[in-house]
Amino acid sequence: MAEISLPPPSSLGRNPILRALRSVLLLRESWVGMVGVLIVLFWVAVAILAPLIAPFPPNQNLLPFKPPGTVAPDGGVFWLGTDQLGRDILSRVIYGARRVLIYAPLATACAYALGVTMGLLAGYKRGLWDDVLSRIGDIILSFPILVLYVVIITTFGPSGINIVLAVTCASAPGIMRIVRGLTLDLRNRDYVAAAQTRGESSLFIMFVEILPNARGPLIVDACLRLGYTIITIGVLGFLGLGLPPPDPDWGGMVNETRAMAAFAPWMTVFPCIAISSLVLGLNLLADGLREISLKD
Repeated sequence: MAEISLPPPSSLGRNPILRALRSVLLLRESWVGMVGVLIVLFWVAVAILAPLIAPFPPNQNLLPFKPPGTVAPDGGVFWLGTDQLGRDILSRVIYGARRVLIYAPLATACAYALGVTMGLLAGYKRGLWDDVLSRIGDIILSFPILVLYVVIITTFGPSGINIVLAVTCASAPGIMRIVRGLTLDLRNRDYVAAAQTRGESSLFIMFVEILPNARGPLIVDACLRLGYTIITIGVLGFLGLGLPPPDPDWGGMVNETRAMAAFAPWMTVFPCIAISSLVLGLNLLADGLREISLKD
């Protein structure tokens, strides 16, 4: 097979599409990153194809406490067993991937939208903007993050939107610190001075000149933070503060069956494996992207 020759970064200019395509091609050279991509794509495919591949409806009550491999009355097989209400664990894990892969990326994206904006303003504008936004971030970060999640969820009630709100409020200050540090370094570059000379607005300089050049560390951090958010949703579900039933989510499945884990461990083990595997895939992807950033 002929080798694909990659152009050097300097020949691509500052075109984000060409640089993104080069990063995708470079990702093939990192086996760690490729393993992470395959794991993440597997769960994305499971979520999309859930109605086609789930052997049973996720909330259908069939035979309770059946171990993995039990044959169902209609001839099907409970490959991962059933829970205390007779619901098929495999089907609930498959459908649970949908909720996780909807709310976790949504919450992470909202946190980044707020954190990036705050970081750009603080790092580029400096002065009063920097002082006020940094102090707000320090106040929020002074709270233990799990306590902050619990306070927000118990105040507004458990729901998908409130989980997004909690993750956004708790994660945005950390993102702001990263973006602020990158902006302080990039604001003195020649291309920023050239844009200022052309009379470009501050918004244009922050989001068109500075932000694209800070994308490397932010993409890696986004993969890691998405994994943290998945764990957070699982922890909140385990505490009974997660996504409301009856539709399954992995943390809620563990919470519902934890009292019976001693004599029916499959009810808690398989949702935990699902959470761990998806987070592992995102961490491996982040490691691969970090390797690429060192080469790019």
